[in-house]
Amino acid sequence: MDSWKKAFVIGSIGAAAIFFAKRRYPAGVLATGVSLALLAAEYPEQFDRVRQSMPDYFERGMRVMEMAGQAGRRLTAAGGRGGAGWEEFLE
Repeated sequence: MDSWKKAFVIGSIGAAAIFFAKRRYPAGVLATGVSLALLAAEYPEQFDRVRQSMPDYFERGMRVMEMAGQAGRRLTAAGGRGGAGWEEFLE
């Protein structure tokens, strides 16, 4: 990658961080998109692999969120019984 491209990517990521810190989310998303577009143009094979594996990452994330929700429901139910029922939670 040329040095000007590296500087551009680093600058846009830095600008995005500043925008997000100042709660200017649309500008932060735009700056992040610019840097990702330049990286995707420079390394298309790597981005294609990431794009193809995204459904697997989303599926795993949804499973984790589902398990967390179930654990939360069990904790809420166990807490409503005055502390009894921890054996059920651990099963």
